[in-house]
Amino acid sequence: MADTNQRLAVVYDDADEYRPEPPPPPEIPAWKDGSHRIGIHTSIAGDLTRALEIAAGLGANALQIFSASPRMWDRGIERISAADAERFRARRKELALGPLVIHCNYLINLASPNPVLRTRSIQAFHREIVRALAIGAEYLVLHPGCATQGDHASAISAIAQSLRQATRELKLGELKILLENTAGQGSSLGSKFEELKAILDACPDLPLGVCIDTAHLFAAGWDIRTHEGLEGALAHIERHIGLHRVGVVHTNDSKTRLGSRVDRHHHIGKGEIGLEAFARILNHPRLAACAFILETPIDKPGDDKRNVAALWKLVGRAVKATGKRDQMKPRGRRVRVIAKRTSVARKTVRKRDSSLRDRASRKSGTERHARPLRSE
Repeated sequence: MADTNQRLAVVYDDADEYRPEPPPPPEIPAWKDGSHRIGIHTSIAGDLTRALEIAAGLGANALQIFSASPRMWDRGIERISAADAERFRARRKELALGPLVIHCNYLINLASPNPVLRTRSIQAFHREIVRALAIGAEYLVLHPGCATQGDHASAISAIAQSLRQATRELKLGELKILLENTAGQGSSLGSKFEELKAILDACPDLPLGVCIDTAHLFAAGWDIRTHEGLEGALAHIERHIGLHRVGVVHTNDSKTRLGSRVDRHHHIGKGEIGLEAFARILNHPRLAACAFILETPIDKPGDDKRNVAALWKLVGRAVKATGKRDQMKPRGRRVRVIAKRTSVARKTVRKRDSSLRDRASRKSGTERHARPLRSE
């Protein structure tokens, strides 16, 4: 009897197997071409995208902004809509601006011993991160905080814990948080790179780096005016932080003397640091990967254009500003408002004084006419 049980051999062809296409590699932004990145802090007043137009018009190819008011606590409503974020991203791509740096609110103090203030700071910093992610920022710059009770070790521990709390459940992606060195004014932390290192070491799981401010560095006692002084400062940063962790250099001259511990920015080449020093800084090979961002004041029309042009000239390029007008910063607007109010107040006082003189004159005339005749 024939064996009716037949075994079928199944043959698989590798060519028939479904293999999903691998995801495409991330697109490299046009601004990552290895060229010098010269930027400036620009205003978002009126419209977020306006900051991009201002930066490009001033001749910059990078920029820094505040994502909300820097001197007021946000109330959790300062969100960037999806439409505004998409419009901002698209326009930035068209202008090839980058990196985009966001500076955090000045009120944030992640080291505060006051539980209420520290909680508000953590919440505000969390929202700063959310806004930075929405518009595709590369860097978020933060002042470390203040040791208001003088205990630096406890303050550093509080900062590290606050950073972890603020970033919890957020996917930071390409965003890097940069701790900025400070001038050492008051109880602020960060004038010593050993303090910044302690914070970085306490948060190994977070994408942290450092932003160097030249005016702060000078005010903290580093004489970067000379070749030897700059090399010494960079060697110190390399030893404690690693220069590969420096993403941004806030490029500001200083109104105050060496070691003053006072933070006062000045125009490039007009302060205590000087043009020669900035030429060395901008062309230093160990800082070639950094973005140089201006935070210089606006004292008169054209200051921003002149400062941007000064940096380009130091790297051997002449970049023409195409913007039709200078950017308007809140500080400048306040000065004009105060001047206008002062002028109005003076006119009011003059008008009031004139009215009082007229009344006094009329009263005096009435009294003369009403005075009884003296008897003979």
